[in-house]
Amino acid sequence: MRFGSMPPVPFICKNLLYINIGVFVVGHLIYLQSGYDIASFLGLYYFDSPNFNPIQIFSYQFLHGGLMHIAFNMLGLYIIGSKLERVWGEKKFLFFYLFCVAGSAIFMFTVDAIKVFESTGFMAPWGKADELPRHIIAMYGIPTIGASGAIMGLLAAFAMLFPNTEMFILPFPFPIKAKYLAIGYGLIEIYLGVANSRGDNVAHFAHVGGLLFGCLLVLYWNKTNRKSFF
Repeated sequence: MRFGSMPPVPFICKNLLYINIGVFVVGHLIYLQSGYDIASFLGLYYFDSPNFNPIQIFSYQFLHGGLMHIAFNMLGLYIIGSKLERVWGEKKFLFFYLFCVAGSAIFMFTVDAIKVFESTGFMAPWGKADELPRHIIAMYGIPTIGASGAIMGLLAAFAMLFPNTEMFILPFPFPIKAKYLAIGYGLIEIYLGVANSRGDNVAHFAHVGGLLFGCLLVLYWNKTNRKSFF
């Protein structure tokens, strides 16, 4: 296929790409000029953290930690998101995308709350900060950033709508069907999240949450055949 014959990026995907890239560039310029990291305000903190703000449930998706992080997510948005937006239309696609963003955050909150409860006996113990274990205090101060949860939701939807579509992903030199790719990613993320290896700063359960909520919403739409809402 010639480049000139490729269909244009649909409206919602195009603007999400612009916003993500714009925030990435501006955020790095601000950091270089002043040393201020916008993730300290827009990144997603645990809901009991003194740094938490409800807007972070949606704002964290626009922040990325490096070129590889944003490049991988924006490539997924471009390839998978564009296809889904053409199938669903703008309103339905945007609703799905934001649903996965919020679902990713909610699922991660749930997993983190279990960890906090296991260590302290409370899900919201910040009022007793002086008595908290060091690893819990550290968790309260580290924000989650990135659109990976939403992209995983898009992958889940694509795999459910086009399960046998073959996709290429590095480093594998052969195509993988979408259904196997989504299942494989999900299992890997669960394993890495449970392993919780030292030095691993990836929010694996946020990825799992996006995948899960994406699956649930597609299943709901398929069951109810809900089209009039959009």
